[in-house]
Amino acid sequence: MGSHRRLAPSGFDRGAGAAVGFLSVAATALCAVPAASAPYDDTRAEVDRLYEQAEKATEAYNKADERADELREEAGTARDRIARQQQRINSMRESLGSLAGAQYRSGGLDPSLALLLSDDPEDYLDRAARLDRVTARQAGELKNLQDAMRELAQDREEAAGKLRELEKSRKTVAVHKKSVERKLATARRLLNSLPEAERAAYDRASRSGRGDLPYLGNATAASGRGAAAVAAARSVVGRPYVWGANGPSGFDCSGLTQWSYAQAGVSLPRTSQAQRYAGRQVPLSEARPGDLVVYRDDASHVGMYMGNGQVIHAPYPGAPVRYDPVGMMPVSSVTRV
Repeated sequence: MGSHRRLAPSGFDRGAGAAVGFLSVAATALCAVPAASAPYDDTRAEVDRLYEQAEKATEAYNKADERADELREEAGTARDRIARQQQRINSMRESLGSLAGAQYRSGGLDPSLALLLSDDPEDYLDRAARLDRVTARQAGELKNLQDAMRELAQDREEAAGKLRELEKSRKTVAVHKKSVERKLATARRLLNSLPEAERAAYDRASRSGRGDLPYLGNATAASGRGAAAVAAARSVVGRPYVWGANGPSGFDCSGLTQWSYAQAGVSLPRTSQAQRYAGRQVPLSEARPGDLVVYRDDASHVGMYMGNGQVIHAPYPGAPVRYDPVGMMPVSSVTRV
């Protein structure tokens, strides 16, 4: 999952990111820990399960957070449009007021214009069309004013709807954030409950040697932007996993791929679910460096293919951005951006 914000950077607190891709770690941990650790296998498996659940909740958080950002921008645009429209209405009223003054000086105020200057211009607009003494110019000005006021009312209702949806989205973000934090806190408590030797073994299983550059073969990216994204991802190997973050100091899974492609001038969606549709899907057997490898049926994790069966990804809290085998967990799709 990924993010262009938050617990670390920007806006609506995007510097948070889910506890990512972790199904393979259980198997790795079991291989790395001696047989005497068997009594603690259930605890480690439960930690892995909590990390996976937290990653899914993080993707939901990122999606809600992204939508909140969009709504905030849309609401701002609506406010600007309303201000311009109100200015236009004020100018039209001034124009009609000038016309009324001219009429008064030339022999009296037309009843229709008198209505406009009353305390209830809406009533005036409804009745103006029926007034026999409205001149052609006056009728045109009044029609324009009526249309402008209706448009303004629609814009205000639209803006109010955006603000209501924004508030709802904020609450959704808060719910998902609490869910992630709760699962991560439980995982930390379980890890802390292990004997020191078991914690050290688990830590080695999640970190050992995976930041080193493996042999990646001679495959090249399918495009210049893919090559640039690969270079960007390689430059941040070793940076920490930070849930909800999209760099450059920390990343969650989709935040890493989003940031890497941003360095190549390509704007990817915030979540791994959306990133899987950000390009053309290809078979895993045809994967090239720079392709996005999406994991699990729910597309809750994503990494970047590097060549020779290796990906770079942001795994989960406590494990930095690193290389791992592409088959570390079930692959659901491969996307060429």
